[in-house]
Amino acid sequence: MVPPHPLDRSRAVTAQSPSRPFFRLRKPVSRRQSILSALAIWMVFFGVWIFASATGMVNELLVPAPQQVFATTIDLFFNRGFGSDVMISIARVIGAFGMAIAVAVPLGVMMGSFPAIEAVFAPFVSAWRYLPAPSFIPILLMWFGTGEAPKLALLFIGVIFFLITLIMDHTKNVREELVETALTLGASRGTVVARVIFPAVLPDIMVAMRQMLAMAWTYLVIAEIVASTTGIGAMMMRARRFLKTDEILSGIIVIGVLGLVFDLAFAALHRRAFPYLQKK
Repeated sequence: MVPPHPLDRSRAVTAQSPSRPFFRLRKPVSRRQSILSALAIWMVFFGVWIFASATGMVNELLVPAPQQVFATTIDLFFNRGFGSDVMISIARVIGAFGMAIAVAVPLGVMMGSFPAIEAVFAPFVSAWRYLPAPSFIPILLMWFGTGEAPKLALLFIGVIFFLITLIMDHTKNVREELVETALTLGASRGTVVARVIFPAVLPDIMVAMRQMLAMAWTYLVIAEIVASTTGIGAMMMRARRFLKTDEILSGIIVIGVLGLVFDLAFAALHRRAFPYLQKK
């Protein structure tokens, strides 16, 4: 009797092996599964929305059909100059977030590197972190008037203190042996921070920035509904006065799409800047 070929044996084992379970603990899914899952959840969401609108389960005035909302969105962009409002809102988010980064990155790294600096700033930062940013609106209007300054200041306040804390915590997690090795080789404290700690924590800093950028978008509407005539939030407030729910939902959808685009851009930048961190 001729023994089976090893290749045939391996094929038989593969054919008999059970398929991979859908719920696997901490195992990455394929790109195909990720795309299909993302499409499926949105199809379910819009399917429920269409069904509820078509069957009269919801009030059409309060919850218009998705096709009406999308038609309104197209009309806003092509016939009513909504694109300029979107660009103004993007500029506000980027400007305020850039100012927050300029302060939070150096201060957070220094607080995470030197306990003496943390002892000075941590109580101050921690106290401000628990104050709701919208509570500053009245005093910001009194200080800066109704121009761009109070809007940028509100977005800045809503982000800065959380970002400092995240960067400080990430900096503390840099491996101690890296710092000790650099000091043993004769590096100064400034060199250790600039050439060892900062490069090691930079990937985590970008993750923290990506997380806090979402916070900036959540405060955008609050910043723009107060004494503002431009921006996505201002458009939504004008729509509220005339009970134009479809325009309000259009603004919400646009903010969601913009947030997703910025999030994907940060993720792509992180992958390109730190390819060595990607799992094979």
